[in-house]
Amino acid sequence: MDFQTQSQKTKYGAGDVFGVTTMLLPKELDHPHQDHHHPHLHHHTASPPFELPFQVPDLTLAVKGFLRTREVGEFLSGAMAGAMTKAVLAPLETIRTRMVVGVGSKNISGSFLEVIEQQGWQGLWAGNAINMIRIIPTQAIELATFECVKRAMTSAQEKWKENDNPKLQIGPLSLSFSLSWISPVAVAGAAAGVVSTLACHPLEVLKDRLTVSRDIYPNLSVAISKIYKDGGVGAFYAGISPTLIGMLPYSTCYYFMYETMKKSYCEAKDKKTLNRPEMLLLGALAGFTASTISFPLEVARKRLMVGALQGKCPPNMAAALSEVIREEGLMGLYRGWGASCLKVMPSSGITWMFYEAWKDILLVERRPL
Repeated sequence: MDFQTQSQKTKYGAGDVFGVTTMLLPKELDHPHQDHHHPHLHHHTASPPFELPFQVPDLTLAVKGFLRTREVGEFLSGAMAGAMTKAVLAPLETIRTRMVVGVGSKNISGSFLEVIEQQGWQGLWAGNAINMIRIIPTQAIELATFECVKRAMTSAQEKWKENDNPKLQIGPLSLSFSLSWISPVAVAGAAAGVVSTLACHPLEVLKDRLTVSRDIYPNLSVAISKIYKDGGVGAFYAGISPTLIGMLPYSTCYYFMYETMKKSYCEAKDKKTLNRPEMLLLGALAGFTASTISFPLEVARKRLMVGALQGKCPPNMAAALSEVIREEGLMGLYRGWGASCLKVMPSSGITWMFYEAWKDILLVERRPL
């Protein structure tokens, strides 16, 4: 028996694992030319290992390369800056929204105390969860779009100059098309406002409903289901037209003022970059200017967005503006302007400061992932 087992081991290359004899492939298949006693096995050859007809790409390197691109760095910088800013300034956002839509007290301190009496300190952060969810994609999309469009416009202007500007010849009349009169920063600012608004407007609607009507919309899930039940998907885009109209002058002026002041200040001081306090100050001034110019449109936009809650929703933006003037006079167009500036100035300043800081980390230093 031992001889037979040994013979089988020799012939088939058997292995003994835990006392059990296991049969492996015949050795003749591995080296058929060495066995002269079994010529009938010579036609067996070992099958080549299975090979894929294509090379599987290394996704890890591709993902790391994508995450280290400039666009992704700017997107993440905007998201982090927006989240950190809103976490600090949520109470001012609550007071500003209440005053703009005409809920409760008409002054800042009165509205502040009123919220604390009715809802406690937590009331100052009413709607903050949806506000954080809203601001992260909004700020990320807005700032990334601004940077991308600004680079694209600047590059296009340079190429047109190199190509001597396209010309159109109509008989004796020759028209030269030039992009030099267009400000890349202004175009990028307008594009940033429009793109971020279209992408994140439903979150703005939810945030306002949760802030103004806490009793009707106690939490996010109830607000979503109730708004959808009342008006379908279109209800989440209530006031989208006035929002876009109001966003264009604000966003254009905001980015244009910041970039212009930043460039002028750096040239005057003969320096390449701003320090953090200077970013905070210039960002605040840019927000103040943009908010002052576009504030009447902001009042009309808020009226349209929450007008349905009070049973009197103006049909369009012009009607909303005329309604405010008729009820409160021209000063009504700037009701809540002080609270808005109190919120916009630190918000824009802190956002730019955080944004530039995160860009330094994610882009300039190029730390490994």
